[in-house]
Amino acid sequence: MTDTALDATADAPPEPPPASTRLLLARHAVTAQTGPLLSGRAPGIDLSDEGRGQAEALGVRLAGLPVAAVYASPIERTTQTAQSVATHHGLAVLPLPGVIEADYGDWTGQALSDLAKTDLWKVVQRMPSRASFPGGESLAAMQARMVAALDALVTEHPGELVVVVSHADPIKAAIAHYTGVHLDLFQRIVVSPASVTAFEFGHHGVAMLKCNDTGGLDELQMRPVVPTNEEDKP
Repeated sequence: MTDTALDATADAPPEPPPASTRLLLARHAVTAQTGPLLSGRAPGIDLSDEGRGQAEALGVRLAGLPVAAVYASPIERTTQTAQSVATHHGLAVLPLPGVIEADYGDWTGQALSDLAKTDLWKVVQRMPSRASFPGGESLAAMQARMVAALDALVTEHPGELVVVVSHADPIKAAIAHYTGVHLDLFQRIVVSPASVTAFEFGHHGVAMLKCNDTGGLDELQMRPVVPTNEEDKP
């Protein structure tokens, strides 16, 4: 290379860093089963009247953002919630199987109060990285495929803002991964219905911009705790 070429290279402006991507993870709104039952991947569970109101409010909250794409776990309650967001931007909801609910296997459809009496429940709460559901998947496998799906989206949408509607446990697992928290501590993370957790994927790494944002403070109201098993009683 000649001295002239070297001078030209030295004078050239540095390449700009890749554009950041913003990823908004929204949990679906409530159904009639949210709370008492473990819905899992059971089909045919639609949003309740309350849930439809939550989904509409979520859509309004995100209406002013430059949303480039809306993805959803391919289950009714997530797709319906995502549609309330997508309609404000003239977008179609795109299915994303990698962010589907954990496969709870034989636990699907059972009452949480009954599941809380099992030995596996204690593992799920205290050491979830070692929890595997009978006839289903492990929580570690759920986290791995959730993160893989989100990482692929970031690659596909450089410099854009993307909304992904998923479920509580997958979103909690993603929060744990991107903030450097071990999966065994992910039960300390709360993800409310119709909440938004936002990440920015930039040149130097990932930053969490918001976590469990519902646009209100209702979830901070003090409510009585109902014991689920003998161990939880005072």
